[in-house]
This record gives sequence, C-alpha cells and structure tokens, in this order.
Amino acid sequence: MLKSFLKLFEDSHKQNEPAYTVELATAALLSEIVNADNQVTETEREEYEKQLRKHVNVDDDAMALLLKRGQETADDAVDLVHFTQVLNKHCNADERVRVVKSLWSIAYADESLAPLEESTIRQIADLLYVPHSQYIKTKLEVVENTQ
Repeated sequence: MLKSFLKLFEDSHKQNEPAYTVELATAALLSEIVNADNQVTETEREEYEKQLRKHVNVDDDAMALLLKRGQETADDAVDLVHFTQVLNKHCNADERVRVVKSLWSIAYADESLAPLEESTIRQIADLLYVPHSQYIKTKLEVVENTQ
C-alpha cells in the first residue's frame, strides 16, 4: 500500500513538471525573438520556420505543428530557464551556439534590431552558457550575411 501511495505521489509530481523536448524548447526560444519587439512581420515568421528547420528534421505537417506549439509554449512561459535547461542538458556547446545564431537571424529578418530583441538574445545566450565572444561572433556573421 505504501509503495503504491509513493508511486502515485511520484507520478503526480512528474505530471506537474513541464516536459519539453529539445525540438519544442528550441521552437519556443526562437519564437521568443519573433515576438520580442511586439511587431511580428511575415519575414520574421518565414525566418522562424527556416531557422527551426535547421535544428529539427521533420516533415511539413510536423513542422507546422511544432511552429504552432512553439509559439503557444513561448506565450505561456513565465521564463526562459525551462527551455534553456533542456538544451543545456541535451545539446553540446556547438549546437547551443547554432541556436544563438538562429536567434540573430530571426532578429535581423526585418532588417532592424530592436533593443528588446538584442536583450532577449543576450539573456538566452547567457542561460545557454554561450561565451560572449561567440555571442558577438554569431551576431557579426548574421549581420554580414544580411547585407
């Protein structure tokens, strides 16, 4: 009886924890930049999908669902830590740097960088333990490619 009670408690505790996959956590982080300046453009949406495709290998139907769920998950989130913890646990340093580069690509998709976009990328990069030199390097690479 005690074992079944403990198992019930463990199961209910696990259900209260958000279970994000690497794909959903990545989609949510990328979505944060799309919405950071409260001016969502079509080019940002297109870049969001383009960048997410670089990180996940799914068919078009699954991608459409992932884009939608990423947006919803980001909208419902109270912080970025839950997403970055997933990436820190399951991704190596190079993969996390690629996520930061994708964030810059989305931010510059509309050819302007809002201060809140830059601040959000800085916060995510810090939470992903991306060194400042890599943060700047990825930004400069994206700026160079958009000109």
